[in-house]
Amino acid sequence: MSERIRTALFGGTFNPFHNGHLAIVKTVIESGAADELWLLITPCNPWKMKRNLLPNQLRLDMVSKAVCGLEKVTASDYEFNLPVPSYTADTLRHISSDYPDREFILIIGADNWERFDRWHESRYILDNYPVIIYPRTGSKVENLPPGVTLLDSPLIDISSAQIVELVQQGKPIEDLVPASVAKTVNELKLFR
Repeated sequence: MSERIRTALFGGTFNPFHNGHLAIVKTVIESGAADELWLLITPCNPWKMKRNLLPNQLRLDMVSKAVCGLEKVTASDYEFNLPVPSYTADTLRHISSDYPDREFILIIGADNWERFDRWHESRYILDNYPVIIYPRTGSKVENLPPGVTLLDSPLIDISSAQIVELVQQGKPIEDLVPASVAKTVNELKLFR
């Protein structure tokens, strides 16, 4: 049997996708931590409110354009067909069954790691999947169990909520998001 493809899964609402997300994607691929990376656009994050959440297809399109041209990176609508809310453990079960030729690696932020023990079936995730944590400002990552690693990545202090707020205030976002995202947000007058 051939070796399975190491596929990093980076899920999020990406509402909108920003340069911090892009830096994480590039760092994971460049580090060799995975052979490829799938950005799973989440219809609804159980930890976040739906306010200002753009339609699924629009978020998928924006992420696809933002990573177009990046080798080994794919924007995926996989979670669009799963029950909502889409818990990570359930997604991992389904995707592992659908793609047995891959070894999936979960990517999460340090902010999520701090409350990971409260995630739905967190023990199942840790027992069955490697986890890569990317650093976030204000979050501490200590005493990692086997199978969990901290990504050596620059701290980029950007959040999607911050970008939405800037748009609502009429301030520019071009330095915070990929050009294709800024273009879509401005042309469609999103988040206003």
